[in-house]
Amino acid sequence: MKQATLQIKFDEEKLNAIKQYMGKKDADLQTELDDVMQKLYEKHVPAPVREYIESRDSRVQEKPKRPSRPSSTAAANNDSNTTV
Repeated sequence: MKQATLQIKFDEEKLNAIKQYMGKKDADLQTELDDVMQKLYEKHVPAPVREYIESRDSRVQEKPKRPSRPSSTAAANNDSNTTV
């Protein structure tokens, strides 16, 4: 799934306190924020829309990658090697 960056303003002193006390509990701020964002998504986005988004995401992951073609230079080198 393609990721977006979220930027918010928050009191610096409070943020430092959060980091300090989360560090004492071996908690990770990014993990906690990810959990909050997931809960907001589940709370506010209707279930049919979530299902649609998740189905699109799974289709993108299942889409097979096209095999890469050898470059024309490589193909030319292979041809020159076989015509001796």
